[in-house]
Amino acid sequence: MKSNNNGNGNTKLILLHPYIQKQGTSNRVWLLAVLTFFTVVFLLTLIYTRDALVRSPRSSMRSVVPTTSSSSSWSEGIVAAGGGAAAATSVGAVAVPPPLPTSVISTLVHYASRSNESFHMTHPELKSISDVLRKCSHPCNFLVFGLTHETLLWKALNYHGRTVVVEENRYYAAYFEELHPDIDVFDVQYTTRAGEMDELLASARELAHQECRPVQNLLFSECRLAINDLPNHMYDVDWDVILVDGPRGEGAEAPGRMMSIFTAGVLARSKKVGGKTHVFVHDYYRDVEQICGDEFLCGENLVEAINGMLAHFVVERMEKDSFQFCREQNGTAAAAAAAARSGF
Repeated sequence: MKSNNNGNGNTKLILLHPYIQKQGTSNRVWLLAVLTFFTVVFLLTLIYTRDALVRSPRSSMRSVVPTTSSSSSWSEGIVAAGGGAAAATSVGAVAVPPPLPTSVISTLVHYASRSNESFHMTHPELKSISDVLRKCSHPCNFLVFGLTHETLLWKALNYHGRTVVVEENRYYAAYFEELHPDIDVFDVQYTTRAGEMDELLASARELAHQECRPVQNLLFSECRLAINDLPNHMYDVDWDVILVDGPRGEGAEAPGRMMSIFTAGVLARSKKVGGKTHVFVHDYYRDVEQICGDEFLCGENLVEAINGMLAHFVVERMEKDSFQFCREQNGTAAAAAAAARSGF
């Protein structure tokens, strides 16, 4: 552009470079693009989350609920999602798991009693134990001394509860647990022999106010009849049902079941919650099972005796200052137990 120098004033010409205008427009475009991108991402996330919630079935929602010591920390409550008599009607409501149908229990007991195994319980014996497990008002804590032919049956019958097995043979315990990892099996060392029964009973009577008292924490006991090498948490469980079917009891050199019967009696009387524990002793026709059963489980608590093989005791918890296993004298209790056994 030419300037006119003929006038009085000087004409100044300002040129605006087009890049300045482009730069402002470009920044706005980028800002708009970024905002659009984040808006789209937010909307897609919101839609995806909503669809996922709609697709997820309500019935699959589970809630682990705290339990009392009677049902142990391993129990779960299932939140019902609607429908059925046990459906939860409000947030946080917990439905008790339904027990196994009676027809399933009867079938399991039937086929277990007809096994080809030489050493197995008869139908009346199995039914007696299964009836007690079925009538538990909450998931049962079931302690079993001895890995036997019926171990898998006990686990199945106590479907919603906890079943723990104590076994003398550590190799067999490890092998069985490898085959069935859903079953808790602990090995324990029995330090007594069946031939020592009289000596052990005399010692337990002498120490009834000290180490061999009926109410105590066996983890810290020095009584020769106490099993105190189980995992620590085992002694904090309130056991509802205990079955003594081990260790081996044949011959004077066999471990015998003095320790398992004594331990069952103490665990039953030392419960923190709940009044009674059902204790079953198998092979009750043998001397050790009869004498120790009468001594530590008491004839007054014997409610059923089946086929000369299975004794069923119902033992109530005691206060900490109790120092006598049986309310009746040993002679009276033994007479009552003998009278009950006469109906075998």
